[in-house]
Amino acid sequence: MAAPASRPDRAYHQDYICRIRYENNLPPPPGSVKLLDIPIDGLDYYASPGFASRLHRSQPINIEADAELGMPIDLVGMPGVFDGDESGTLPQLHLSRTGWCIRGEPDSFPAIQAPLITPPVHPKDKSLLRPLSELGKPKYQGGGISFLRRTEYISSDTARARSEAAPKSTPKPATPKLRKPVDTSKDDPINVLRAAVKGFDIANPEDAYLGPDTNDNIKGLEPTPAELEAWRNPKHPLKGNLKPIDFYPILPDFEADTDTGSYIVAKFSANPTQVVDKRDTRMDVGVLRPIDDDAMLAEYNAKVAANKADPLRNPHPGGALFNYHFYLPADETSANNLKRKLDVHDPDRDDPRLYTTKNRDGKETFRLGLQRMYETGRATAQDPNHAYQEIALALHDPELEATGNDSTRNGDERLGKAAYYYPIMQKIQLKPHRSKNLAQLGMASRLQDEDDPTKIDAYDAYVEDLDEYEIASRNSRRTELLGEEEEAQEEDT
Repeated sequence: MAAPASRPDRAYHQDYICRIRYENNLPPPPGSVKLLDIPIDGLDYYASPGFASRLHRSQPINIEADAELGMPIDLVGMPGVFDGDESGTLPQLHLSRTGWCIRGEPDSFPAIQAPLITPPVHPKDKSLLRPLSELGKPKYQGGGISFLRRTEYISSDTARARSEAAPKSTPKPATPKLRKPVDTSKDDPINVLRAAVKGFDIANPEDAYLGPDTNDNIKGLEPTPAELEAWRNPKHPLKGNLKPIDFYPILPDFEADTDTGSYIVAKFSANPTQVVDKRDTRMDVGVLRPIDDDAMLAEYNAKVAANKADPLRNPHPGGALFNYHFYLPADETSANNLKRKLDVHDPDRDDPRLYTTKNRDGKETFRLGLQRMYETGRATAQDPNHAYQEIALALHDPELEATGNDSTRNGDERLGKAAYYYPIMQKIQLKPHRSKNLAQLGMASRLQDEDDPTKIDAYDAYVEDLDEYEIASRNSRRTELLGEEEEAQEEDT
């Protein structure tokens, strides 16, 4: 592809670094170099098949060679060669710095096979047998990669070379270090529980249990003066000049509990709406409806069962990869009215005029239309036995909210000042459904999507109070966390 005309051509300087692995320090051959005077009449002339043949005929070889090309291979003249005697010898040529020469006496080298005992190397030929690492400048060279000039570590090789050159000394026996005795009582489960209770006693000294240990209560460890001072005057572990502005106790928000007792964090891989210049407030009241897929659910249950049978070979599949239908109100007015309907502190939340549509039965509702179908790209689920590994925190201060600049916000009287946590049981990433994308590109039919029995084009939603079953479900989880006695005390207060 040609570069745009508006982009100027830029030259990039590049260096290629290589190591010469084979080097020839021998003198040039004694024969003179023959230079040919070749006319340059054109490329077609040199590319023709007859060029090499004509060149061979016009330039004869100027080497006078015998029939054996300097190497006698005729065994007829060797005495006893046909009688099984292989002791016949011939003078052999050797390569030296000055050229080819004869080493030794002519009768000292066997002509047919190598001698059983290798003769010693001539002192003048030892320099020809040096390894490649010793050729060139006499300096130490590591065995690493040549072109890694800045990232190649040769300090260890250099230190090894120096240590080998240095005289070896007798190493001194290492003095055994005395290990500090480990207090095994600190790892006792009762001791660990006492240390955890100590933190709560420091934070709430009025609620500290000081009696004997029972099945329901346990006495915490005695806090040290340093721990008490750290609670009264907290300091940042890394930045000592920082000071805390305010403190929030961490508490659960039972009245915001869900049917499952936890929340799901959903993240879209792309913008789910057409609004790009600002935040779409309709997303605050969007609805994700999971689609029942028996085949996908059966496959997921099979993977979970295999994980329980053999956790080492079968990893946990995580969260179930369901498909979802995503619904949104038609406009921002409907979205704002729905949020006011859900706000328990809005004085006009019971006004029927907040509803924007009516269903076929004449009941006031909010209309949520289908946007698109999504599939789960990635899902991670928490272990149900450890439901609070990941939580979401919300800082709440009624005084700050009541005196805020936003006149539409009122202080939440049902909640005190605290950092309320909400358990997260699953995190999913949603991406547009694949078959719908292919249909938009003309690569698949839309009949399957249009005839989908699980598809609902719109929802008519209305807001009502919790029923008895939902209230009992939330109270059961509240009792599970607080216990029956603490729950009764909280209701009395």
